[in-house]
Amino acid sequence: MEAQAKKDKIIKRALIDAPANGWSKQALSDAAMQEGFEPLMAEALFPTLKDATAYVSEYFDRQLMDQLGIADNNMRTRDKIAHAVMTRLDLMAPYRDGLKSVMAARLQLRGAKTLWRTADQIWIWAGDTATDYNRYTKRGLLSGVILSTTLFWFNDTSPGFRATSTFLDRRISNILNVGKMIGMAKQYVTRKRA
Repeated sequence: MEAQAKKDKIIKRALIDAPANGWSKQALSDAAMQEGFEPLMAEALFPTLKDATAYVSEYFDRQLMDQLGIADNNMRTRDKIAHAVMTRLDLMAPYRDGLKSVMAARLQLRGAKTLWRTADQIWIWAGDTATDYNRYTKRGLLSGVILSTTLFWFNDTSPGFRATSTFLDRRISNILNVGKMIGMAKQYVTRKRA
C-alpha cells in the first residue's frame, strides 16, 4: 500500500475517533493501530501534529477536486465558488464532530497556508487566471469566507445545511462588494498617477 493510501486510512480513522480521543499524536498512533498498522507508522507518516493537521485539509482538497470535475462554464463565477465550498463541506460532513478538534489545532498552528491552498484550487477550478494583485486578493478573501463558513457549519442543524448555504451566499456577496471597491480604488490611484 502506498504512503498516500496509508495516510488516508489513518486520517479518516483519527477523524472518526477524534470526538472521543481528541486530536493528538497519540490519537494518530491509536488510529494507525485501529487500521492494522504499527503505531509507529503514524509517526513515520506524520512526524508532527502540524503535518497531520495540514494533511486533513489536503485530503479534503483532493476529494473536492475529484468530485468537482470540469467547471460548468454556464455557471456564474459566484455560483461556482459557492458550489465548490458547499461540496467540500458535504464531503467533510461524515467527519464533522472530529473536524472540530482538528480546527482547534489548525487555528493554534496558524493554518493560513492550508486555507490559501484550498482557496487557490477553488479559484483555479472556477476559471480564474489572474496573475496580478487580484490573484492574491481573491484568494485572501475566499480564505476568510471558507474559514467563517466552516465555523458556522459546525453548529448548523438545518436540513441539508441550508442555513450554511445562505450564510455562504451572504459572505460571497460581501467579498464581491469588497473586490469591486478595491478595483475602483486601484483605478482611481492609476488615474491620479497618469
